Amino acid sequence: MIDHVRDLASVREATDRFLSAAGELGDDAVAGPSRLPGWTRGHVLAHIARNADALVNVLAGRPMYASSESRDADIARDAARPLDAHLADLRESAERLSARAAVPADWSRTVVMRNGVTDQAARVPFRRWIELELHLVDLDAGYELTDLPEEFTGREIAFLAERWSGRPEVPAVTLVADDGRSWRTGGTAEGAPVTLTGSPAALLGWLAGRGGKGAELDTGGAALPALPPL
Repeated sequence: MIDHVRDLASVREATDRFLSAAGELGDDAVAGPSRLPGWTRGHVLAHIARNADALVNVLAGRPMYASSESRDADIARDAARPLDAHLADLRESAERLSARAAVPADWSRTVVMRNGVTDQAARVPFRRWIELELHLVDLDAGYELTDLPEEFTGREIAFLAERWSGRPEVPAVTLVADDGRSWRTGGTAEGAPVTLTGSPAALLGWLAGRGGKGAELDTGGAALPALPPL
């Protein structure tokens, strides 16, 4: 069962972590490369701010973004700002999202995300938590997959495993964590099912496209399956 109140508290904690890490950067570091191809750290900071406003739109029943083109243009426009401007925008946009989430509403209602994806309103806080945690890793500011909260890692593995389930272009995969937990994902692509074994952080890295070449995963001799981009 989704607990949006608890997830909103986790979002506040993750926001504080993100702001603290971003606040240690300088203007030169903001202009430097992030771990996302083609994006500077400034692009990551701008995306996090604009994502908060986009989720305000979702909770208010409006389109998440006016268009994919406008989303990309807004991020590109804001990426080159100095750090102080980024930090102010991150705080203010987070406050707008928090204020919107505090408005009494039916959290069981269906909302429309980007590209027409639908979800329960109660899952929107968790989606924001995902953005904050994974993009803090992308910021390349000292926060790694192994630093992610244990609860978040388990839930995000389950969330992404569900996302890739039934996809014909993804082979059937069993994910086995070294703490004994397991998940199934993938679809019906040709080839024998693959079992991936490793730490929860390594499994999440593969599912989220942030695990490099999967060197920390045991594939049992099979080739590491490729996933479509998120």
